[in-house]
Amino acid sequence: PCTVRVQGRPVAWGAAIRIPAGAVLDVGPATAGLRGYLAFAGGVAVEPVLGSRSTDLLSGLGPAPLADGDVLALGEPSGPTPAGADVSRCPGPPSELVLPLVLGPRRDWFSPGAPASLGAARYTVASASNRIGLRTDGPALSWARTDELPSEGMVLGAVQVPPDGRPVLFLADHPVTGGYPVIGVVPEEHLGQAAQAVPGTPVRFTVTAP
Repeated sequence: PCTVRVQGRPVAWGAAIRIPAGAVLDVGPATAGLRGYLAFAGGVAVEPVLGSRSTDLLSGLGPAPLADGDVLALGEPSGPTPAGADVSRCPGPPSELVLPLVLGPRRDWFSPGAPASLGAARYTVASASNRIGLRTDGPALSWARTDELPSEGMVLGAVQVPPDGRPVLFLADHPVTGGYPVIGVVPEEHLGQAAQAVPGTPVRFTVTAP
């Protein structure tokens, strides 16, 4: 949720509105959670890169990030026009983030008690979190091995454990490969709440075997 105004007057949040040419749309910061989305009928008309019109900050692919004074061309709207307001109903950001975690594929890189320790531990969302990953503050997990793990593919929702032992949950802009062991994966349907969790939010993992 956030404050939305057109020409200084409040309008509905989470609903489709028509804006006259030349009017100023002011979308304020999120009043709860971290991220909001602004959509345009017809979409933003930029050249796709690898089938996507979004910007990937980690790789530098896609259109340049927005800057003051940029002008965005819009595409032609398609499909039926809704008879009434098209309202998006979203759950509020969590007061506590409870994340189911399916163990694997590198659980053998951790001490035998690491899965139980992960399930019993209480973490908080670290301020260093971003769209790449949700970083955690809390008890460190211990590795059972000291050799180097070759880089391997990373999936959305992977929970990677770097040398400091604090789990990192990979989100939308995660890298495609990584060299730290993955103790488990959080199913994708639970990642929306993770992406809206502000720093300091309590985090708890519920651990299950595959």
